[in-house]
Amino acid sequence: MKKIRYLIFLSLIILPFQNLKSEIIIMSACDDKQDEYLKNEYILDLNELLMTRNYVYKEKTYQKYKLTDLSVKKSNTYVRNIYEENGKILTHKHGYPQFYTQILFEKGRQEIYIKTVLNDEEGISKISTCKKIQKFDEES
Repeated sequence: MKKIRYLIFLSLIILPFQNLKSEIIIMSACDDKQDEYLKNEYILDLNELLMTRNYVYKEKTYQKYKLTDLSVKKSNTYVRNIYEENGKILTHKHGYPQFYTQILFEKGRQEIYIKTVLNDEEGISKISTCKKIQKFDEES
């Protein structure tokens, strides 16, 4: 009986750590259709299911937004939860049930899209193309 308990205890300790795998994708030097940036990058942590966006506006773009919103910062970082569905990576829905948006990524692709849904009508538009993609796989 002691041996069985020992084996169960050992398996509960060892098995969870056997296949820990981490995948991080960094998409950098991303352009934008309407704004200009000194830095614009997306970091997708598929292990933690988080997207981090870091950006720094160019002076012209910063001044444009500062005119109408005093809370705008020249550089900013924001974090969103993400999930994978049918080979695509999506941020969680932002908005209301009838109208929401999501940022959409496809593994291995340089383009970033925005998915907009209004009363179950879906639209997808390209918002950015990244010049550099780095993928880090790490096993423990």
